[in-house]
Amino acid sequence: METAKKIRVEVAYAESERQYLLELTVPSGSDVNHVLNQSGIVERHRLDLDVNSVGIFGRVVQLEQLVAEGDRVEVYRPLTADPKEIRRELAAQGKTKGRAKPDR
Repeated sequence: METAKKIRVEVAYAESERQYLLELTVPSGSDVNHVLNQSGIVERHRLDLDVNSVGIFGRVVQLEQLVAEGDRVEVYRPLTADPKEIRRELAAQGKTKGRAKPDR
């Protein structure tokens, strides 16, 4: 009997103060859900995949998405603040976030 080919993938998750990056070897044909369960990250951090989006290299995907050799599966935390609202507040204060004002 032929054994399934194995591929290497990474799982990434970040909390506000700490980042986690795990490297795994999974059978070829695995989906994101399998990779996340295999990594133990969902259970360890009590993540709710109905609330947390997931992606591969910054692109949101479904849990059924198949992974490929070298993929980085990412679990995203829900936003704690609306980015548009933060920009409005900073603009009202005459500030910017992350960019310097151009010289004139």
